[in-house]
Amino acid sequence: MSDMRRIVEEFLGKRILSKADFITLIDNRDALIPQKAPLAAGTSTARTMLKSRAAATSRSIFGDRIYTRGIIEFTNYCKNDCLYCGIRSGNARADRYRLSKDEILACCRTGYGLGFRTFVLQGGEDPYYTDGMIAGIVREIKTVFPDCAVTLSVGEKEYDTYKLWREAGADRYLLRHETADDEHYRKLHPASMSLEHRKECLRSLKALGYQTGAGFMVGSPYQTTENIADDLLYLADLNPQMIGIGPFIHHDQTPFAREKDGSVELTLFLLSVLRIMFPKVLLPATTALGTLSPDGREQGVLCGANVIMPNLSPLEDRRKYMLYNNKICTGEEAAECRACLDRRMKSIGYSLTVSRGDY
Repeated sequence: MSDMRRIVEEFLGKRILSKADFITLIDNRDALIPQKAPLAAGTSTARTMLKSRAAATSRSIFGDRIYTRGIIEFTNYCKNDCLYCGIRSGNARADRYRLSKDEILACCRTGYGLGFRTFVLQGGEDPYYTDGMIAGIVREIKTVFPDCAVTLSVGEKEYDTYKLWREAGADRYLLRHETADDEHYRKLHPASMSLEHRKECLRSLKALGYQTGAGFMVGSPYQTTENIADDLLYLADLNPQMIGIGPFIHHDQTPFAREKDGSVELTLFLLSVLRIMFPKVLLPATTALGTLSPDGREQGVLCGANVIMPNLSPLEDRRKYMLYNNKICTGEEAAECRACLDRRMKSIGYSLTVSRGDY
C-alpha cells in the first residue's frame, strides 16, 4: 500500500493526479494505508482521509453555510431520446406539462418569501419555448427579483442563443457533460447527439461569462473507472464554477429499466475528490443522493458538498418531472421542504443561508 500512500499524499498536495493514479485511487479507496507525517500516525483509508480533508476545506471557505437553489421544473417535454431519462421523447407514458410565465413567477414569489435568492429554471429541450420566450422569462424574473440569480438548465443550444439569454440577465447555466468518453457517451444517447457538441456548448457558456456547471452520473450503464478518471481530468481542464454529480437511478420506462443503480458510497467519495480538486466550487448534494439513501444529502454535505436544491415546482406537477424512479420531494410543499432541509442540516452542524451563493 506504499503506492496508495504516495498517491493520496500527492493528491492532497497537488489536488490533481495522472489518469492512472486516479484509477488506482478510486479502485483502492477502502484499502488500509499506513500513515506517516504530514499525515496522522496510524492507519486509515483513502476514503476517510479524503472525506476529512474535503469537509475541512469546505468549512474553511464556506463555514457552516449551505446555499439553497430553488428548482422550478417548468416543462417535462423533451425532443431528445436519451436512454437513461424518464422524460425522454420516446416515453409515451410520461404525463406531460408546461408552466406559463405567470406560473413560473408565482413559484419565484413563493421561493423568495422562503429565503431563496437563486432560481433554477430546469426543463427538457422543449421547442415550445422559443429563445425569445426564455429571454423574456429571465428578464421578468430579474426585474421582479433584482437581488436574485437566475440559473438555466435547458440543454444544448447554440452560441447566439446562450448570448441572448446572458444579455437578458441569466447568471448561471447547468449542463452536465454526463461522460467525457465519446464511446461511452454514444451508449447513453441517441445518434442525433454528440459529446463534441456538448463540450462546445460548455466552452460557449464559459466564454460568455456564465457561472458554468458540468458533471456526470456515477454508475451509469457501461461506465468504467477509466471513464470516471477521464471525467475528473475533463473537469480539471474545463474548471467550471459548479459541478453536479449524483448516482445513476434507473427509470422503468427507459431502455435502462433493468440496469443497476449507481453507488451512493462511490458518489460520496467522488464528492470529496471534487471538493479537494476545486476548493471553491459550488457542489450540490443532489436529490438523487437523497433518493437512494435517507440521509444521502447530509452525507453529501459531510463529504464536501455546499449546495442543496429544493423543489419550487407546483405540487401537482412534481410527480410528472420524473427523470428516474422514486424521486423524493414530490409531495411536499416548498415551505415544508425547506424547513425539513433546514432541520436536517442543523442536525449535522450546518445551516441553510439566505444568499445568492455566487462562485
